[in-house]
Amino acid sequence: MTLPAPLTGVVPPVCTPLTPDGEVDVPSLLRLVDHLLEGGVDGLFVLGTSSEAAYLPDRQRRLIVETVVGHVAGGVPVLAGAIDMTTPRVLDHVRYVTDAGADAVVVTAPFYTRTHPAEIARHYRLVAARSPVPVLGYDLPVAVHSKLSAELVLELAADGTLAGLKDSSGDEGGFRAVVTGARAYPGFSVLTGSELVVDAALAMGADGAVPGLANVDPAGYARLYRLCREGEWALARDEQERLCALFGMVRVGDGGRMGGSSAALGAFKAALYLRGVIACPATAEPQVPLSAEEIAQVEKSLATAGLL
Repeated sequence: MTLPAPLTGVVPPVCTPLTPDGEVDVPSLLRLVDHLLEGGVDGLFVLGTSSEAAYLPDRQRRLIVETVVGHVAGGVPVLAGAIDMTTPRVLDHVRYVTDAGADAVVVTAPFYTRTHPAEIARHYRLVAARSPVPVLGYDLPVAVHSKLSAELVLELAADGTLAGLKDSSGDEGGFRAVVTGARAYPGFSVLTGSELVVDAALAMGADGAVPGLANVDPAGYARLYRLCREGEWALARDEQERLCALFGMVRVGDGGRMGGSSAALGAFKAALYLRGVIACPATAEPQVPLSAEEIAQVEKSLATAGLL
């Protein structure tokens, strides 16, 4: 399908269910996609951080895109991460995800080597020139160690290189600058990757949200988006605060036994397992799995939120 311009609404970064031996659990992935669509989401983003794309070999990445695109069958847009260290590697990913039918690709700055803003701009222009579908930037400095400045994003929006931005930087001032500047480019999509300030981002003028927690409660984020669009800001605040409380599940591994990403992804998968959506809460190696006690804490969070 043609990507809406701008893309709006809730576009969850789809988790990747795995079997106990680390293979993609295709039946669980299909159930997860159905769970998200039934919750009222507006699109799907595969092969991002919440998909554990950094941990997956190319054959598994390809299988995920093919499975999701085939199952959705054009019902909603499917965005696919084309995330790797260098431009040639990213172009390899662009080729197979678009061959599989992805409607857009989502691309970070290059990483591992230190990259100058001029080189980041060149990277995006080279990718866009060879991509048959729109390219969205992914601002994720905690992982790639480069910040996409508002000036650079708007420059790439102005010349048509980027069709949008998924902002997971945590830089609210920079995000506002992109939202404000993007008003000059009506088809450009500005999406927040935050779970916790979706209402504030939409009030600023953002087009939508890509929250990992929407795997667990897609209906909650769809409801939050609708309330904001209807101007029901007090009700939207209440819903956002409920989702903030639910997001507390990511702190179950706070004892220093694992990294924050392992804890968050483990909590999301444990919640999906407890809700009967996926068959196994395994995360990709070498992430540390949640303990039985930590999974029990996730269960309490779900019960408090009325999701069991």
